[in-house]
Amino acid sequence: MATLLVTGATGFLGRHTVRALRARGHTVRAMARNPPRDVARTFGEPASDGLVIVRGDVHDERALDEATQGVEGVFHLAGMVSRKPEDAEALFRAHVEGTRAVVAAAKRAKVRRFVLASTSGTIAISSEATVATEKDDPPVEWLSKLPYYRAKWIAEKETLAANAAGFEIVCVNPSLLLGPGDAFGSSTDDVRKFLDRAIPATPRGGLAFVDARDAAEALALAFEKGRAGQRYLVNAANMTVKDFFARLERISGVSAPVVALPKSPLAAKFGAELFSKAVRAIGGDPPVDSVSVEMAQLYWYASSEKAERELGWSARDPNETLADTVRDLRG
Repeated sequence: MATLLVTGATGFLGRHTVRALRARGHTVRAMARNPPRDVARTFGEPASDGLVIVRGDVHDERALDEATQGVEGVFHLAGMVSRKPEDAEALFRAHVEGTRAVVAAAKRAKVRRFVLASTSGTIAISSEATVATEKDDPPVEWLSKLPYYRAKWIAEKETLAANAAGFEIVCVNPSLLLGPGDAFGSSTDDVRKFLDRAIPATPRGGLAFVDARDAAEALALAFEKGRAGQRYLVNAANMTVKDFFARLERISGVSAPVVALPKSPLAAKFGAELFSKAVRAIGGDPPVDSVSVEMAQLYWYASSEKAERELGWSARDPNETLADTVRDLRG
């Protein structure tokens, strides 16, 4: 068994990753800027000799050097999620500069293997309903418009370039994370909006999602079996937003929006901007921003065939994930 460091350990994916690694018998250093007081509630188990909570920020060189000493593997999950164009600088700092700092500390500490949690959005964004694989070129047109995915792509590219003998890099690219335990609402907020009947119309695009618990398993498997220098898409389901809403309707009892948006992403975005301006003019807060509308008009379909073949990874039934997400949000 190994001693492993997990950055961003109290995030949605981080919590599940700590649990997955602990279940395999590894000793885990769970690093977070604000460590939890209630360890059992956060990680599903009491503190023990095999779970060490570490306070630290990925921009703090001293904290990183202390956290990486004596570890065999690093799982880098820390970051921030935002769709706001005005957050571009903060996203670059979190994902690009933060990842550079963690990689540098891991190299100084002579860490053997580095697993990066990226996103399927560095590969699988399209205006057409095609299913992306790791062999596809990056969707530069959309990366240039979406700061979160652009920052993740740059961090991913730079990190994979650091792959070398004795310092192996493996990248895992999950699709949209759903399931229980999203304490900060970073991934499941669109489902919450659906349950709150805050989505006025159905976008024309298609989405992809995976259970965060299964994505955590993929990260653990990547450490054990992943080929150095490789990326692994992990995804449970590809479906149109209309079909996704229909499933949520059956599971939750909440009716899906009847109105459909125009097929064109730009037309839908323009309509959303006009609607948002009208809502703000009367002192309200628009339920859905125009960037989210434009994103939902695109297709995010991805194939997990490589992860299934090389890592032995598999996803649970997507309906189980949706039911658990709805139950958790309502709870």
